[in-house]
Amino acid sequence: MLSIYIVIGLLLAFFYAFLIGVYIEGWRRLEEWKRPSDFVGNTSICVLIPARDEARFIEACIHAVANQQYPQDLVEIIVIDDHSTDSTPDLVAALQKRYSHLQLLRLADVLPSHTKLNAYKKKAIELAIGRTEQTLIVTTDADCVMEPYWLASLASYYEAHEGVQLMAAPVCFVGEQTFFQRFQTLDFFGMIISTGASIRLKLGNMCNGANLCYTRAAFYEVGGFKGIDDIASGDDMLLMEKISKRFPAGVHFVKSLAATVYTYPQETVGDFVNQRLRWASKSTKYEDHRITWALGAVFLFNLSLPISLVGGLCGVKSLLILFAIQFLLKCVVDFLYLGSGCRFFQRNELMWLFLPAQPVHILYILIIGWWGNFATISWKGRRIK
Repeated sequence: MLSIYIVIGLLLAFFYAFLIGVYIEGWRRLEEWKRPSDFVGNTSICVLIPARDEARFIEACIHAVANQQYPQDLVEIIVIDDHSTDSTPDLVAALQKRYSHLQLLRLADVLPSHTKLNAYKKKAIELAIGRTEQTLIVTTDADCVMEPYWLASLASYYEAHEGVQLMAAPVCFVGEQTFFQRFQTLDFFGMIISTGASIRLKLGNMCNGANLCYTRAAFYEVGGFKGIDDIASGDDMLLMEKISKRFPAGVHFVKSLAATVYTYPQETVGDFVNQRLRWASKSTKYEDHRITWALGAVFLFNLSLPISLVGGLCGVKSLLILFAIQFLLKCVVDFLYLGSGCRFFQRNELMWLFLPAQPVHILYILIIGWWGNFATISWKGRRIK
């Protein structure tokens, strides 16, 4: 049994190294998109901002979107207030006096709070799309801000590449104050690299609804959220999977700092765990099981690390050697992997916490990977699973 475990442990380690190597190569092959300096833009865009109790952030988000360096007559902004209990809708209504292309859609006006739903965000996006005629739908979150050429970067990519139906783009954390928050940023860089690489190599579909763009026509062509509207999350990746299935060559990743959306890391461990549990809860819902199998293998590899270490410390020398091989291999490939993200986002100073973050990362993978499959999750006063 021991020899079988060692063989399995080595196979998992080399598979992990191979998988991360594939992601690194896929990210390398992605050409960084540069918006032409003379680009003006001819594509109409609707930016959707679902918001629930976002009074702390909503004004900064709207200012960032409303002041984009893109023809304002081609931009429509719709904030969908999801039954907020704070001053979010009032703040948006006040800003409508300043920005004529800003609209406020109150979900409470069309969907009473007692309505039984599991996917309020999908319903909010669906209702907003039904009220616009713009060519491109861009979704972001109410706690995000953007560079002035965010929309121009997305539109220029769309106009330069024939057949584009959906574009994912980078998301980055800012404003970290603690080791824990910097750990989140470093970990998130890995997710962005995996997202871009997976799309580039057509190994599966990953994206983030904080920075997602798709054509209105494609949304209706695949039936919108029909078939996935009973799942609380997945307004991004599950929709992307539907569009990718219908338009195999139409899904792209815009590797551009100018197209990046910026948001904030979670402040507490509880908020962080709850966020990652929401993300993990949809992992079993993908029709493309390549992502599920890859996530499963990564979980098993990380599970084998503490097992090997404990066995080694209990006197089984071969398990201590196995742990050393596994951990060294993980450190090498993760260093290259996360280093690629730090260079792209120009955050090389984060690499100092690479080694201290390794034990935290292993623990995080094990807890979220296991708990996310059956945990009851709450979000802003709602139980969503």
